[in-house]
Amino acid sequence: MFERRCIIIAGEEAGPKSNKMGGIWNVIDAEVKSLAQMLEDGIIEEESIPRIFVACPYYGYSGSDWNKGLNRITDMSEFDEFIPDENLSLIIEKLQEKGIDLIVASKKMEQVEIIYLMFKTNDFCRTMVEYNGKHTCLENKVKGEAYDLIGLDSLSYEDMGNRTEYTHYLNLSYAISEFVHNLVDLRKEKAMAYEDELISEFASSLIPSWHVSLHCHEFGVFYAIARLKKIGVPINSVATYHATIPGRVAGHLSIQKIRDNDKEWGAGVPKNMATLESLSEYADVVTAVGDSTKKEIKLFYDIDSLIVRNGIDLETGDINELLDKKSKCRTKIQELTTEKLYKTHNGLKLLPEKIIPIFSISRIEVENKGYPDLLDSLVLLDRMVKIEVEAGRLDENYRVVCFIVTAHGPKINPPENFPVMLNEEVLIGEERRIQNMIESRKLECSRLSGGSRYVSAILYPQWLSKSDGGFNMSVDEFMAGCVAGIFPSRYEPFLLTGLEAGKEATPSIVSKVCGFSDALKTVKRLVMGMGGVLVVDNIDQAYLETIADYALTLDYFIDTYTDDKTKYNFLCQEANLLAQDMNWQEPTRQYYEMLTGTKLKNEK
Repeated sequence: MFERRCIIIAGEEAGPKSNKMGGIWNVIDAEVKSLAQMLEDGIIEEESIPRIFVACPYYGYSGSDWNKGLNRITDMSEFDEFIPDENLSLIIEKLQEKGIDLIVASKKMEQVEIIYLMFKTNDFCRTMVEYNGKHTCLENKVKGEAYDLIGLDSLSYEDMGNRTEYTHYLNLSYAISEFVHNLVDLRKEKAMAYEDELISEFASSLIPSWHVSLHCHEFGVFYAIARLKKIGVPINSVATYHATIPGRVAGHLSIQKIRDNDKEWGAGVPKNMATLESLSEYADVVTAVGDSTKKEIKLFYDIDSLIVRNGIDLETGDINELLDKKSKCRTKIQELTTEKLYKTHNGLKLLPEKIIPIFSISRIEVENKGYPDLLDSLVLLDRMVKIEVEAGRLDENYRVVCFIVTAHGPKINPPENFPVMLNEEVLIGEERRIQNMIESRKLECSRLSGGSRYVSAILYPQWLSKSDGGFNMSVDEFMAGCVAGIFPSRYEPFLLTGLEAGKEATPSIVSKVCGFSDALKTVKRLVMGMGGVLVVDNIDQAYLETIADYALTLDYFIDTYTDDKTKYNFLCQEANLLAQDMNWQEPTRQYYEMLTGTKLKNEK
């Protein structure tokens, strides 16, 4: 008998890209790529290369997504035609007999083949099966079994508005766990096909025994781990939190809940989703992406966890090439900003080279993302720049423009000179609220040309792309073109955007609440004192101190940019080194050791 390893990485947002992916998809995709690279490079030494699967849902056509608003459609264009071997064919056949249909595809990463298992969950309600001697649909069987196994009372959730989402997660988890169950039992099933005991034993010796490890990202697939544990399937399992549901609902108030040891979920927490999330207790190891998430898991579910930070997927690039990219992208932003300002407001035409673009980009959660703090700090920054100009320490032609990139969704046919020009009908919901906040603080960009403001905020309510109707730049180009980024979140489990800015060699300011701020303690410093990524304490300081620090740190980057380009370039390089240092190899190494029980040699 011989044993082979099998690693399955699962998530609602795993697998192929769709027309709406990001966030957790980026994390899972990076973990898979890093795992394949480490196997290729020999960092992970195995007698036989582990078989790697990615398990996820499949949305084959418009309307198959449980969330009709997202209308995700799975993109299969990057995948190779896949012909399952005898063992995998047998498992697929058994799943189909049980009413579970799936699409299987593969992709080579380096020389390692990754197999993608994409389950169709939207037909479970129309597939008839037997359960407890009764004829019922597969969806009801899944719910009934979940109640029998762990007391998951799906019936009580039927009147909730998110019941469709809940049911999809339950179905997906069931399908994933059935694949794992059949994989683990494969050797026994094939051996039992022979009536002769000696032949059966001989056949059994030729069939590999699978050592299966399951890594589930986020609550949507945690039931898979719980079910496997309850039905006695021997696997290694890891459940990873990127946030908690009660923490997200509490948002910026979660810090106070932790301080007060307030374990109540809160009235706005969807009970069915939080209950699914609590099933991580069945995992062998629970991980959190940052310290605040670790504390939330303990507070709301009384579950201990380990911190395995997120990372960023990047290739080490030449810093001079990056700086050249930054210069070209910055010039484009500067020229478009001055041109659109002139056409929209008919004022004095500003000098493109004197525009200092900075940015903030995130989801449109006004309080959680700290937009009020950002805007208040920009008012202070305006006063500081004004004094520097009047004191003769700064050229009077300089203007700071902070682009706030956030939107409810993509805009179709935005107005001419967008985003400088924002018609009333362009903005919806919280976009309108942010614009009102900008105007109430007199930070409109129309005030720049006359000199009544040296600092302004421009709301960019669009998903950035090369055809977004605004600056028509990709996210990486826009980040590269800005002098600095600022992320003043009041609730932020990790903050990958800070690392994405560093990937483009753009210095940034992050709040202390962000999950990756602790990593700055180990960053390589090229500049004495303040560095390329600065942390502002928005946990223990008073509000006025926090917004003053945001303004002062922005002023530091602006002064360095305008007075000492060499030092500014060092800050850019330092921000990039942090991103390089926080690649995916170390987190993937930690996950691999947890999943397999194999200690890897430390390459550092």
